Amino acid sequence: MSPALQRRIPLLATAAVFVALYATAGFLYDGFFSARVFSNLLIGYGMLGIAAVGLTLVIFSGGIDLSVGAVAGFASIFTASLVQNHGWHPLAAAAAALAIGAGVGAAMGALIHMFRQPAFLITLAGMFLMRGLGFWITTDQVSIQHPWTDAIGAFELTFGSSFTLLAPSLMLLAALFVGGVLAHYTRFGRNLLAIGGNEQSALLMGLPVGSTKIVAYAVSGFCAAFAGLSAMFATSTGNPSLALGLELDAIAVVVIGGTLLVGGRGHMFGTVLGLLIFGTIQSALEFDGRLDSAWLKTVVGALLLGFILLQRFLVTRLARR
Repeated sequence: MSPALQRRIPLLATAAVFVALYATAGFLYDGFFSARVFSNLLIGYGMLGIAAVGLTLVIFSGGIDLSVGAVAGFASIFTASLVQNHGWHPLAAAAAALAIGAGVGAAMGALIHMFRQPAFLITLAGMFLMRGLGFWITTDQVSIQHPWTDAIGAFELTFGSSFTLLAPSLMLLAALFVGGVLAHYTRFGRNLLAIGGNEQSALLMGLPVGSTKIVAYAVSGFCAAFAGLSAMFATSTGNPSLALGLELDAIAVVVIGGTLLVGGRGHMFGTVLGLLIFGTIQSALEFDGRLDSAWLKTVVGALLLGFILLQRFLVTRLARR
């Protein structure tokens, strides 16, 4: 087997798992193949998918970002508080939240690069900081009453009689498109993969390692804030407790999608497949009705372990060539 094909095995395995899960669920449950069920996959996991887009780029470089859930929660309550309690226009408040998310991400990237500190520790500190700031604003939910948020929450785009896309779905699709272009059709994306493959080699080749890593974390922070805003606009409510544990689910989606956790190899389409696997399992559990949501974590955990072992096996084989 050629090395090029071996590098594609995680992505092909993810595609095979998704097809198998989706076909099995469709065989077991009547109506599972409907367009409405498929559109619900995009509606129900918009926040997770948007956060996973930014995290994919960070993992490409061999990094990790544990702050995405906290940044999403902060963006949600920060924007809602500005709109409802201080009279800001929702778009202006959302822009400020996105700028803060990107700024926090860039600051963490700079600390990781300049001080050679583990990304795990820096982003863990960022997680506690942003979650604390969210609760400092308020510990309660804040409901927004504004024509713009009401309009965004009620917006839907219908194709035919059963396939519907709501605002969070469209925000997810936009994030996936932009993330895919950045990852695979720009020098920035190629630099990320080169850094993740071997940072020292990337330095010797003259690649802008520092600035590339800082931008990657800035994009991740932006996507995390965008994810929080998608949930806020969908419900017209800000919540400082929003997205607890989102970072772990997003990492699972990215790794199940075939992206190497150590960096250097991956594909944004794999993240899409990982998200669809996540949503398919949840939808199947809802159709069954006899199993609780704990089974989602159980199945995802088993898949995550399997993909980590597969990645380790492939990396070892490629290293021997």
